Amino acid sequence: MSEPRDNAYDKRAEERRRKPHRGGPGRWANVEKPRDFKGTLKKMLAYLGRYRIALLIVFILAIGSTVFGVIGPKVLSTATTELFNGLVAKVNGTGGIDFDAIASILITTFLIYAGSAFCAFVMGWTMATVTQKTCYRLRQDIAIKINKMPFGYFERNSIGDTLSRITNDIDTLGQTLNQGLTQLITSIVTLIGVIAMMVSINAIMTGVVLLIIPLTVLFIVKFVKFSQKFFTIQQNTLGDINGIVEETFSGHAIVRAFNQQQQTLEQFGEANTRLYDSGWKALFASSFMKPVMDFIGNLAYVAVAILGSYFAVTGIITVGDIQAFIQYVKNFTHPLVQLAQISNVFQQMAAAAERIFDFLSEEELSPVKDPKKPPTSEASVEFKYVRFGYDPEKPVIKDFSARVKPGQTVALVGPTGAGKTTMVKLLMRFYDVQDGAILIDGRDIREYTRDDLRNLFGMVLQDTWLFSGTIRENIRYGKPDATDEEVEQAARIGYAHHFIQTLPGGYDFVINEDAGNISQGQRQLLTIARAVLANRQMLILDEATSSVDTRTEERIQEAMDALMVGRTSFVIAHRLSTIRSADLILVMQEGDIVEQGTHDELIALDGFYAELYNSQFKVL
Repeated sequence: MSEPRDNAYDKRAEERRRKPHRGGPGRWANVEKPRDFKGTLKKMLAYLGRYRIALLIVFILAIGSTVFGVIGPKVLSTATTELFNGLVAKVNGTGGIDFDAIASILITTFLIYAGSAFCAFVMGWTMATVTQKTCYRLRQDIAIKINKMPFGYFERNSIGDTLSRITNDIDTLGQTLNQGLTQLITSIVTLIGVIAMMVSINAIMTGVVLLIIPLTVLFIVKFVKFSQKFFTIQQNTLGDINGIVEETFSGHAIVRAFNQQQQTLEQFGEANTRLYDSGWKALFASSFMKPVMDFIGNLAYVAVAILGSYFAVTGIITVGDIQAFIQYVKNFTHPLVQLAQISNVFQQMAAAAERIFDFLSEEELSPVKDPKKPPTSEASVEFKYVRFGYDPEKPVIKDFSARVKPGQTVALVGPTGAGKTTMVKLLMRFYDVQDGAILIDGRDIREYTRDDLRNLFGMVLQDTWLFSGTIRENIRYGKPDATDEEVEQAARIGYAHHFIQTLPGGYDFVINEDAGNISQGQRQLLTIARAVLANRQMLILDEATSSVDTRTEERIQEAMDALMVGRTSFVIAHRLSTIRSADLILVMQEGDIVEQGTHDELIALDGFYAELYNSQFKVL
């Protein structure tokens, strides 16, 4: 049965079709509003809480490195003053240059800068460790989160976008965090230290330099507000592109078969153009920051040069002080430029972090309070007035009731869209019923943990899922501790042993990522063998033989009949010839049971089931 899907990517694609792309890099219209920048940073800081000791060490080292760097120019300026005074004395014939004093000053300066470099090295090493551990935890948390999320989330959202959050967004977060946090600390400490040193040299010149701060802050605030939206769009569009690529490559054969290459290229080109536009605007905004800040800094240079010359002539400050002050002006504007650039880095980090934390804050499956132990032997299954809809306003299952005795084989039949596969999803608690209940062994299945509940079932579905690995590993997936002999025995029962032997390496043949190196029928045989090996109390067979030939179907049916003995089994089949021996056949139409009974009883009734059955053997 084809389930309704509310795919987020399809929604965005529809919006793009309604609002076609217009304009190139120079156009700034139709952009998203900035997200919750402050809220995301708070979440990020809270997440970094377990590394507060390491971050405290980084903070102390950053202060140490910066303080050493700030003191350096002042110490070095005394060498300039000593040299200048010595030259003047030599010209006047009253003395000479004291090279010993200058050498002592230079050695002191070297030690100061060496201390600064050492602190910076340890700080970088510590921050890299914190960053990588944070990324590791985020990937682990997302992997854990995936297993706690409702099944419906993955039917509503693009797989590629989810993959982008665990790869691109976390990588972006790690890179920007490592770069931005250390720069933020050093820039702030440098700014404070430089201002203190400038004040110690001359308060008037310091006041002139500080006049550029309001202009700088105003520019940064306006710039951040303007540029944040482009970084957000860039990260979201990157997720869209990942979704397109993942969907296109996973269905590459279908794309080629229906000659949809051009349409796929156009779809990708549209998303790629949006990524280019948002990326271009984000990079342009980033590169625009530095020249503006340099221009503002140069204004301070001019003012210092004029005032410094006047104060030196009047004897208020020394020549070495002018040299040190000019260097401090450079050191003053540099952290301002860094802070402006860090704002861009933090915007990119916030855009990536928000996507990550949005995913981590998605609604999870509710845990079971006081869970009950599932039955250890045959158990009855009862559906009591079950009602369910993927959209609660549009129910797919309406007032469904049925009772299945232990060991019975129950077949669900009906036209496509009748609700057969949906009933299986409800039975496995991929979704929970909205009204009514499903009982196993007289208990509501919501009283069992999902793990315990699903351990009761072996499944063979229409959509065969195999992972990249050997055939032996894929069959053993149903029972990880199974021996090689048990694996081969399950393959024999599932009629997979013969074709496995014809493959290079036999059971050690490696299935590729999409299982494209074996046929669909062979894939289905392997999933049947996997269910045989699992040996669960109940079976769910959803079109288990839909992709095999008629002869193999007959042989598998015999194996399934033997396997189902003593087990409660649910069989979904469109080929009604395969379920004639079922103990109970439930005929579904539009979410309701319209008929039920054995095959012979339903044929004798000459109703909807008889019409479906006879239509499959009607001679045209």
